[in-house]
Amino acid sequence: MNSTEARMQALRTQLQQHNYQYYVLDDPSVPDAEYDRLFQELKALEAEHPELVTPDSPTQRVGAAIVGGFTPVDHAIPMLSLDNAFNEDDLAAFYRRVEERLAKEGVSTPWAWCCEPKLDGIAVSLRYENGVLVQGATRGDGSTGENITANVRTIPSVPLRLQGSEFPTVLEVRGEIYMPRSGFDRMNEQALAAGEKTYMNPRNAASGSLRQIDPAVTAKRPLEFCCYGYGLIEGGELANSQFERLKQFNTWGFRINADMARVQGMDELVAYYQRIAEKRTSLPYDIDGVVFKVDDLGLQQQLGMVSRAPRWAIAHKFPAQEEMTVLERIDFQIGRTGAVTPVARLQPVLVGGVMVSNATLHNMDEIARLDLHEGDTVIIHRAGDVIPKVLRAVPERRPAHARKVPLPSECPVCSSPIERLDGEVIARCTGGVTCGAQRLEALKHYVSRKAMDIDGVGEKLLETLIEQQWVMQFSDLYQLTFEQLMTLERMGEKSAQNVLAAIEESKDTTLPRFLFALGIREVGETTARNLALHFGNLDDLMRASEDALTDVTDVGPIMAKHIRQFFAQEHNIDEIRSLIGHGVHWPAIEVPAQDAQPLAGETWVVTGKLETATRDEVKADLQALGAKVAGSVSVQTTCLIAGPGAGSKLAKAEQLGVPVIDEATWLDKRHQLLGEP
Repeated sequence: MNSTEARMQALRTQLQQHNYQYYVLDDPSVPDAEYDRLFQELKALEAEHPELVTPDSPTQRVGAAIVGGFTPVDHAIPMLSLDNAFNEDDLAAFYRRVEERLAKEGVSTPWAWCCEPKLDGIAVSLRYENGVLVQGATRGDGSTGENITANVRTIPSVPLRLQGSEFPTVLEVRGEIYMPRSGFDRMNEQALAAGEKTYMNPRNAASGSLRQIDPAVTAKRPLEFCCYGYGLIEGGELANSQFERLKQFNTWGFRINADMARVQGMDELVAYYQRIAEKRTSLPYDIDGVVFKVDDLGLQQQLGMVSRAPRWAIAHKFPAQEEMTVLERIDFQIGRTGAVTPVARLQPVLVGGVMVSNATLHNMDEIARLDLHEGDTVIIHRAGDVIPKVLRAVPERRPAHARKVPLPSECPVCSSPIERLDGEVIARCTGGVTCGAQRLEALKHYVSRKAMDIDGVGEKLLETLIEQQWVMQFSDLYQLTFEQLMTLERMGEKSAQNVLAAIEESKDTTLPRFLFALGIREVGETTARNLALHFGNLDDLMRASEDALTDVTDVGPIMAKHIRQFFAQEHNIDEIRSLIGHGVHWPAIEVPAQDAQPLAGETWVVTGKLETATRDEVKADLQALGAKVAGSVSVQTTCLIAGPGAGSKLAKAEQLGVPVIDEATWLDKRHQLLGEP
């Protein structure tokens, strides 16, 4: 056996195994693009060496042989597959072949094409006798499929009886059974929650659902059917156009694709392909290309077919959305909130028309779920502009040197400890503003209006100050000089003075604002105010234990742990001392007596446009009186203050019977509660 013959035999063996895993086990081991490459290589070798073609070659078959579980069904008319065009040159070559063959038949005028999106599902044939569904079958190997009648009967979009009249006595309708993305996502979420195996993609899920031995299981799966062709037809008159015949089927109760179109000429074929490609990611179902068929059925007959595919149709495939490559290593990135995200560094591979070398792995649980090792061969998925995703590893290709990667104990940027609390998926760097990866976002928060309210210090200026290494932590803001600012591009004398004045003014603040500005994890405005009112001063708060912290309104065990860990880190204490040393101060807090908080235990909501005060000012007044201010209306809401323009919150309050007052009524109530004249 020479090297060419050996390669052909190896390709046949690989393709047969892939067919078995896909069609029989419903567990494909490689993406379509890899299968297509192997198939095209074998097809090309067989074209060069026709004497080496064997009857059992995958090129001579359409799908896979029947293997147990379902009885075989012989197709009266074979269910052919389609040849593929992978680029515009392939399509042009196909078009020229059709043109040349029709020219020999004396057809020279432009002819029409029927165009449809190529649904990524399972090809089936439905047989109707006298308008009643009597049989459903898979394509199988094109000549013999599997009897799945009981299962297809459970699919709502498969008519059990045809509508209207004048349909053929015997009608075989062919089409695709597929699973919409929303149903696929929902099914996988349910499987994950139940600790069951998930499906890799909607087509795989549709195949597995159709081949259930128990039709009751299939009935629970969100499957749909779309008609695209026909097989045996006996009796009745049908249109002599692919396009019109499908419309005829539609009147009998079959779904056809809403994006089906009839065009003429190569330019219109290309335009159709591009139009569907642009819509691809917005469609509710997966497609992997478009199908072009000569519309005139008489011309189809003249063109004929080869062993496994018609000469009058072709599938123009989109760039592969799934590819195989090698996971070279796993790095860890620190996000703006300190979240630790593992990132796959890949051998570059073209996926969906884009060269991909990185893919997010989300968190350590995802790495464990996928059982990923550095060195693994992995399958990558990319759809449209979606960030590339690792779908799975290919364990049979795992090298001996592959290794698992643990969560690092220290931040790769600042060396601060990385923590992952019990019950939480995300691990986080505890460095805060001292971590370079979090610095910009921490500073943006510190200067924001509800925090230290430093007007004129926005994101772009902060980026410049960080780039110059003048501001690396909060306290550095208070050391900026006029001379430094004047060296910056587009910074005038007046602007520099305004920035310094705003920084100086921010030193006079309140303890709740200061606590909020520090960016303690999960401590928002309301919690900061509650902490300040509960402890009365910063020193007592910084020394408070987790148990003492949980005594504060709205502070639970997890938030208490975050607060305690923040004040336990020496660099945070040093930064607080530095800020106070630079003049940041606040008035002493008078912890209100219980009788000074008449709204304690109540929950209020503010909505609409207010005229005499801002919503933030009204919220502050409510909190000072002891109320909790929520962002949405619920059955726990005590009262809603509604200004002009109040919308859904007002409607919800009326629906739930929650008391509603206007701004004037609130002001009267506020005066009464505060004892003001």
